[in-house]
Amino acid sequence: MTAREYAMPLPVVLAGARGHGRWHLRNIRRLQDLGLVRLAGVCELAPLTEEELDGFTGEGRLPEQSADFGALLDSTRAAVAVICTPIPTHADLALTAAERGVHLLLEKPPAPSYAEFRRMADGIAAAGVACQIGFQSLGSLAVPAVRELIAEGAIGPVAGIGAAGVWARDEAYYRRAPWAGRRRMNGTDVVDGVLTNPLAHAVATALALDGSTRAEDVAGIETELLRANDIESDDTSCVRVTTRDGGRITVAVTLCAEHPGEPYVVVHGGSGRITFWYKQDRVLVQRSGRGPEEIQYGRTDLLENLVAHLTDGTGLLVTPESTGAFMKVVEAVRRAPDPVALPKDAWETVPGENRRVVRGIDALVADAADSLALYSELGAPWAPPNEVSSR
Repeated sequence: MTAREYAMPLPVVLAGARGHGRWHLRNIRRLQDLGLVRLAGVCELAPLTEEELDGFTGEGRLPEQSADFGALLDSTRAAVAVICTPIPTHADLALTAAERGVHLLLEKPPAPSYAEFRRMADGIAAAGVACQIGFQSLGSLAVPAVRELIAEGAIGPVAGIGAAGVWARDEAYYRRAPWAGRRRMNGTDVVDGVLTNPLAHAVATALALDGSTRAEDVAGIETELLRANDIESDDTSCVRVTTRDGGRITVAVTLCAEHPGEPYVVVHGGSGRITFWYKQDRVLVQRSGRGPEEIQYGRTDLLENLVAHLTDGTGLLVTPESTGAFMKVVEAVRRAPDPVALPKDAWETVPGENRRVVRGIDALVADAADSLALYSELGAPWAPPNEVSSR
């Protein structure tokens, strides 16, 4: 799509302004202060209070509010919609915006199934609107820098890519919304698991560093889905993606960490390795014959990038098609057998924190990222045989 003439600041509607939506609200306020956007409307079931909208009282009035997304887009004449709503609503809301010519920043995961993703992506393409998928880690300047190091042979031939994430979530996390921790709800796919939502960035970033981001780049997927919490979905899982070029990408993650830490992606080479802590935009390069080199990178905000795309033709960083491989992983998780409940002797509840911890999981996650092996291959007694899915 070519750049169009837009009157600045661009009117923006935010759908879903509570929960993670509060981050988007703050970011829109930041860009509003820069004169790039204007919060024209908020779509929420319960209107935001004046306190929640502090900083958005431009020209003496608050942004318009409505629970009817389409009507709000019409009345505000929005140029951009930011969608941060429950996963099963993404496709329909995105298409509601697209059919009105409204451009999109859509939170990850873009859809709960590959079929829904294709319906949405094809509809957006047919409408001719721009869509950015909200994988903020892919806005890191470290991503192209690491890709360049790999291409230059800085660490020799790539043997594979691992990713590790050890986070903690308490019982309240799974009670924050009716869809939290669900695979399905009222007959509709949700797929709110650790690989597909909270640590989805680990999957998407590993695929991006490998250069395997499109659906056709995926040749096969193996999953091991488990849970310590009393939920439908997975909270302790691993996945191994085989690419069409024969590459291997293993992602091991948990929300039941002993000692929560920063997630990372590690590129294994024949003569070194590159570790990328993607939330910190920090890279460590270790290679033969040279001392370790740590580099701190900047980051491009995805909404800011979308505004630049609309106003001067800057390329979008995370298009729907560039998340096709990630959506193949979502589909493999969706189609896999329901997660296996870990035996009670495999986990414990942390006193005073109301959260479950899987014993030894931190080391197991790190070993999986280092060896590119699945939990069952590392000898975890509670891990089921992996579920293999073709693309």
